[in-house]
Amino acid sequence: MKASSGKTIDMTQGSPFRHILSFMLPTMVGYLFQQFYSMADTVIIGRYLGEDALAAVGATGSINFMIIGFCMGLCSGFAIPIAQAFGAGDHRNLRRYLANSIYTAAVFSLVIAVIVYYQCGNILLLMKTPENILPGAWTYLSILFLGIPVTVMYNLSSGIMRSLGDSRTPVYFLLLSSALNIVLDLLMVRPMGIAGPAVATVISQAVSGILCILYMRARFDILRMKREDLRPLAHHIGNLLYMGIPMGLQYSITAIGSVVLQSAVNVLGSTYVASSATALKVSLLFCCPFDALGSTAATYSGQNIGAGRLDRISQGVRWSIIIGCVYALLADVIMFTCGPQLVKLFLSEPSELLLKNATLYLRVNSAAYCLLVLVNVLRFFIQGMGFSVLAICAGIFEMIARAFAGFYLVPRFGYVAATMASPIAWVLADTFLILAYLHVMKKLRLRIKSPQPQQDSQAPIEAP
Repeated sequence: MKASSGKTIDMTQGSPFRHILSFMLPTMVGYLFQQFYSMADTVIIGRYLGEDALAAVGATGSINFMIIGFCMGLCSGFAIPIAQAFGAGDHRNLRRYLANSIYTAAVFSLVIAVIVYYQCGNILLLMKTPENILPGAWTYLSILFLGIPVTVMYNLSSGIMRSLGDSRTPVYFLLLSSALNIVLDLLMVRPMGIAGPAVATVISQAVSGILCILYMRARFDILRMKREDLRPLAHHIGNLLYMGIPMGLQYSITAIGSVVLQSAVNVLGSTYVASSATALKVSLLFCCPFDALGSTAATYSGQNIGAGRLDRISQGVRWSIIIGCVYALLADVIMFTCGPQLVKLFLSEPSELLLKNATLYLRVNSAAYCLLVLVNVLRFFIQGMGFSVLAICAGIFEMIARAFAGFYLVPRFGYVAATMASPIAWVLADTFLILAYLHVMKKLRLRIKSPQPQQDSQAPIEAP
């Protein structure tokens, strides 16, 4: 199948290794600069406003990930039926999924923004946020929650472009808005305090989202909709929700465990909160290649399952794991040799306890990065093939592990237990995902050997 635009990539033909690597690299750059939004906020707040302000931002990390992560997962899920329609060469349904994804995402983002804005104070209290950092945490978090619609706008538009094989263009716009974010951070942090970087983040994401939309309208012929494409269709909305909600819940369910863990760390005091926040920001930056592998896996498997190319799925899984593990080993070496220097990026004079705790977190987690590779690759391959429920179950195992660490291990063993929560979660998730992947491939092979009656062409391939 030939794409109608030179910017799209058909992953159903050619070398799986080349497709995965060439798609992953620009996607990784995009994730890196998304992290720069948050990381720039943290660095500038830590250096200009001090350790308590840094701890305030850190205290919001897990709840922010739970809510914003759901929105990002929702958008990634909405892109899967579009990728499947593109892989099948069904441009009419591709445009219908596009229109209905816009309607559905708009409603979800507005409802979520209103609810979480009015509840963020209660959430922070339930998480036992230390009193000395509670006002700053509420200010920062509430502004980010009000910006949820623009976060959804960027993630949906970039997800759509990635579903068509264009992983580079969203990165270019993100580079521009990241630079804008840093400039606005520096301009706003002194007059507005902790609110300044939060406002800068929302403005910058709005810019990148608007640019993505304008570009798509101008350059993608297959996305130019006619009047009949614009109708809200229950069937299409149902398929979008079938893919999107489970993918969003993967993030949120996983984050519930992180919220419990964060609550346990909050009890230890603001220095431990700042230690955890600093290490988490560094770790998230180094984990961007794993996130990029996940996005690549969802697009690659979505296109190939849409085209009926099951033979390419196992090749894609193998190459994704190899690429991910090579990077994981490199990242581990960097964390062990340069951990303290990375921590010092956030505070010009960190306390000895903060430096020790943050470095320990980085080293323990990086030693288990190969486990994280399997989590992202298998989960998103399974998701892209349409087995959403199985992908959610992996998130439940991660949630259980982190919640166990928060409820039981941290109160008994202190901060050391908090650093081990993610590796434990990855072990449990991998155990389930390996079995789930083997089950999915067996079921799909049987389906190919025993063809089913022709299904409605509007529906993407789904798990029965």
